[in-house]
Amino acid sequence: MEIENAKFLTCIDTTVRYCSCIPVQNLKTDPVFEALDKIFRRYNKTGFQVKIIFTWINERYGGLKEVTCTRGQVHTYLGMTLDYSKKGKLKIRMDDYVQRMLDKFSVKCKEDDKQETPAGNNLLEVGKGKLLDKDQQAEIHRFVAKHLFLTKRARLDMHLTVAILASRVQNPNQSDWHKLVRLMRYMHSTKKWHLTLSADNLRVMKWYVDASFAVHPDFKSHTGGVMTMGGGTMQAMSMKQKLNSRSSTHAELIGVDDAITQVLWTRMFMEEQGYPIEKSILYQDNMSSILLGKNGRSSAGKRSRALNIRYFFVTDQVEKGNLTIKHMPTDDMWGEYMTIPLQGDKFRKFWALIQGDQED
Repeated sequence: MEIENAKFLTCIDTTVRYCSCIPVQNLKTDPVFEALDKIFRRYNKTGFQVKIIFTWINERYGGLKEVTCTRGQVHTYLGMTLDYSKKGKLKIRMDDYVQRMLDKFSVKCKEDDKQETPAGNNLLEVGKGKLLDKDQQAEIHRFVAKHLFLTKRARLDMHLTVAILASRVQNPNQSDWHKLVRLMRYMHSTKKWHLTLSADNLRVMKWYVDASFAVHPDFKSHTGGVMTMGGGTMQAMSMKQKLNSRSSTHAELIGVDDAITQVLWTRMFMEEQGYPIEKSILYQDNMSSILLGKNGRSSAGKRSRALNIRYFFVTDQVEKGNLTIKHMPTDDMWGEYMTIPLQGDKFRKFWALIQGDQED
C-alpha cells in the first residue's frame, strides 16, 4: 500500500509541475497531460486515504501557510455557509454577515419591525430633500458596498434596490437615505432567508431577460436578467441602459445586448468545467424583440431600421446555435423582478423563484 501511495503522490507532483508550464487552454489536447491524467485516475481508484495527500500538500506548501482541511456537508467560505446536506440542493447562507450589518447600522430595527419588500414604487425616482452630511454620506456608501457583496452571493432578492442605490452614492439625498433604511428594515425582517440552488439538467441554461421602458428620470430604460438551471437563481443582473430607446421593443433589444456577454461567458464556463451545454435558452416577453433577435435586419421596420448593427450580434449567435430565443408571458418573466420594484403577490411569486426553497 505504501508503494501505491508513493506512486500516486509522485504522479500528483509530476502533474502539478508539468501543468504549471503549459497554458490552461492547451491542457485538454496535450498528450503528456492526458497520460498523467490516466495515471492519476488509476491510482485514485486504489482507495488511498485523503489524509496522505493532505499531509503531502502541507509538507510541500505548508511553509507559506498551513493548509487546512474541512470535511462534511457544511462549509464556510468568504462569509458564506455552503450547505450540501440536502441531496441535489445547495443552500447559501450569510446569516452572521447580515446580523453584523444590522448591528453596525446607525438606525436600529426593533424586533417587531416588518418590511415586506426591499423598495417602494419611488425607487427609481431621484427624490427630494437636502444632500446628506459627510457622516451619512460615508455610511450610505459603506453599507451599499456591503450590500453589493451580499446580493452577489446569497440575497439576490435585493439586487435591484442595491443597483439603484449604488448609482446614488456620490451625491445622496434624504430620499436615498430613507430608501437605505427601508432596505435595512427589509433585511431585518428576512435575515434568516437564504439562497437555495438546484439543477434539473446541467446541460440546459435558462436566461430570463427583460427591460422596463423609460423608467429612469432621464427616460432611459432598465435591463434585468436572471439565470437558472432549475431551482433558484445562479446569476442575476440589473442595470440602467446607457442610451435612450424610442420604444419598448428597442429597449428589450438593448437589454438582450446588455446580457449577451454574460450569457455566452456562462456557457463557456460550464463547458470548461466538463458540462457541454446542449441548450442555452433566452426568454423574452416582447414578440417584436424576439423577431429582431432571431431574424436581425430582415425583421426591422421603419422605426427600428436605424438601430446600430451591434444590437444584432444576438442574431449571429442564434444562427451559430449558441442561443435559442423563446417567448415567455410577462406574468412568468423572472427578469421583471430585476427591472422595477414589484409589490404584493407578484413580488412574492418571483421572490420564491429567485431565492428558491426556504426550508431548513
